[in-house]
Amino acid sequence: MTGPAPGAVPPVPDARGANLWRADPTLRQLLALHLPAPLLQHLAPHLDRLGGLAGDALDRLAATADRNPPVLHHRDRQGRDREWIEKHPAYREMEQLAFAEFGLAAMTHRPGVLGWPEPLPPIAKYALTYLFVQAEFGLCCPVSMTDSLTATLVRHGDPALVARYLPELTATDLDAVTQGAMFMTEQAGGSDVGRIETVARPDGDGWRLWGEKWFCSNADAGLAMVLARPEGGEPGLKGLSLFLMPRIAADGSRNRYRIVRLKEKLGTRAMPSGEIRLEGAEAHLVGAAGRGFVQMADMINLSRLSNGVRAAGLMRRALFEALHVARHRVAFGRPVIELPLMRRQLLKMMLPAEAARSVVFATAAALEAGDRGDAGARQRLRILTPLLKFRACRDARRVTGDAMEVRGGCGYVEEWSDARLLRDAHLGSIWEGTSNVVALDVIRAIRRSDAATALAQDLRRRRHGVPDGLAGRLAAALDRAVAFAEAVARDGDERLARQAATGLYYATAAILMAEEGASLSAGGPEGAIPDGRRLLLAELALRHRLTVRDPLAAPDGPDEEAVARLLLDEAPVAPGMAAALLA
Repeated sequence: MTGPAPGAVPPVPDARGANLWRADPTLRQLLALHLPAPLLQHLAPHLDRLGGLAGDALDRLAATADRNPPVLHHRDRQGRDREWIEKHPAYREMEQLAFAEFGLAAMTHRPGVLGWPEPLPPIAKYALTYLFVQAEFGLCCPVSMTDSLTATLVRHGDPALVARYLPELTATDLDAVTQGAMFMTEQAGGSDVGRIETVARPDGDGWRLWGEKWFCSNADAGLAMVLARPEGGEPGLKGLSLFLMPRIAADGSRNRYRIVRLKEKLGTRAMPSGEIRLEGAEAHLVGAAGRGFVQMADMINLSRLSNGVRAAGLMRRALFEALHVARHRVAFGRPVIELPLMRRQLLKMMLPAEAARSVVFATAAALEAGDRGDAGARQRLRILTPLLKFRACRDARRVTGDAMEVRGGCGYVEEWSDARLLRDAHLGSIWEGTSNVVALDVIRAIRRSDAATALAQDLRRRRHGVPDGLAGRLAAALDRAVAFAEAVARDGDERLARQAATGLYYATAAILMAEEGASLSAGGPEGAIPDGRRLLLAELALRHRLTVRDPLAAPDGPDEEAVARLLLDEAPVAPGMAAALLA
């Protein structure tokens, strides 16, 4: 048999080998807005290298590791208890990239990572994670756990405990780094953390833990944060304390807990999640006794933010693949991107993908400002984090599913990235709180700290350069979203929590995209081509997420066909052309 003619177009368009940094002009634009120019210039070669890896070598490693999940061994061949998890070499290569070469878990905690003389800001870390996760989702959990455990330990731990473990947590040598984990979930309680049954008993200067943890990702981590109830402690959340549990005990032996089994999961197959039985494991109390859940909340919220970043990255990869297929697949005599229904489907994928990354950058900026002592930023962070985690993770499930459909039958085949993206996307809505739990956390943030008012005050200041008509409609939508969310919080009507959170999320995203669009329309960073695309995206968010529409009528407002043609090209749109469509 003869193969295809040289230069023939493959029947299934294949984007493997693309550099996902170079293929994403919007990411480059946004980082130029959100990072100081000298830092972005320094990071650009690293972003470029990671973009190339994510579109090729890292993607291949991720696919191989996904097909070869970890294996738990309880004994060696001589019958000795030597518990260990065997991971495929492809997974170890990905660990080398994440923890060592790029230092993703260490870069915000110490200077020197990627050659930068200071700790890098959260936006830099999340920009790199955003690229990494487009190839591999599961490993980003151990990276996030290590990063968030370090932050929680530094904030709440005894200085001697911090000094003991910080160097190994922030190492960028794979043989020296200690990875982190969070062991919280128990079978009896699930999301009801106040029902935790794990018991902590004093033992000299330390503690020992007894109990079972039901879902422990990164099961063989060197250090784990564990929630437990000191013996005799009061029931509920107020009786919990936070403990740091090492894998290796003080005498050099394996600590007294066992990995009972590994989970066979729908997604993140390469990363080991397991059930843990604590049998008197040595542990160190972190912070004050009885404040465990409050302290663990820091780690949970950082992990939730990371989940939102990863969901945004999955959506971007799914959109990139779908656009590539649509541009290069010919059907009915023309590229399928020219078909009206396909353009509409792609536009419905693009909007949540772009909304998510605008909210990611705003949340990362609030995290950085809050760490510097900005009380208003901390208040905004309290609501932005669950908003992002709730909505972006749910949107990612739909966007990855639509991308699979764009590729057709091949998208359903494991040889392509679509199936893995879809499987992994479903975990984001479960990790660190299901959608219901996180939506209720949005309402609690409003009720307890007036976070919606703080967020709205910040958003109302973000109108400079936004066309008057659009700015007015955005302000009205924000007022309605805040009023509805505050009413739900005040009345305690939990049935409406998800509806309220969705409205507040998209009102926030629309204003953020409009602000970015105004800056980019004005030329943005020096030398940039003026670009009005994000103003059009803000208008789409208003029309399709924040406005009542008749399901049996054609949409009104800007010519959607013209908007689709402009946005799906992913090329700069002249501000005058955008303004004409918005008028």
